[in-house]
Formats: sequence, C-alpha cells, structure tokens
Amino acid sequence: MPRKKPKKGKPEVHDELKGFDIKINEFGEIITNFDVDKVNEFLNENVDDKKLRDRDNPEESLSEEKQEEEE
Repeated sequence: MPRKKPKKGKPEVHDELKGFDIKINEFGEIITNFDVDKVNEFLNENVDDKKLRDRDNPEESLSEEKQEEEE
C-alpha cells in the first residue's frame, strides 16, 4: 500500500479555534497554543459523545460515575 503524501498548508479549523496549533515535542509531550480547558469546552459543546447518547441527562450521569469511583 503506497504511503500518503503529507498535505501542505494549514488545515481548516472551526471559527472558534482559529489560530489553534498543536505539536508533539521530542519527549512525546503535547504542546498547544490554546488552554486545554478551552479545547475541552469546545469539544463538549460540538462533538457527540457516543458513550452518553443513551443517558437521559449526561451531566447527572457523569457526576454519579465520579462519586462511584471515589467510593
């Protein structure tokens, strides 16, 4: 199977993430120019989590799971 050629230029991103840049350094650490909390907030709002689809209230279910893990 032939290798894919890397695409040149910058990828298209959502308007809320304009200027987002991510790199992995030589130690495997993820380096971004955005706060991780901001990226997580964006993902929570815009990406469907298939684990939470069947739950009535995902926020409630998440807090219940955290309580069970702490016990």
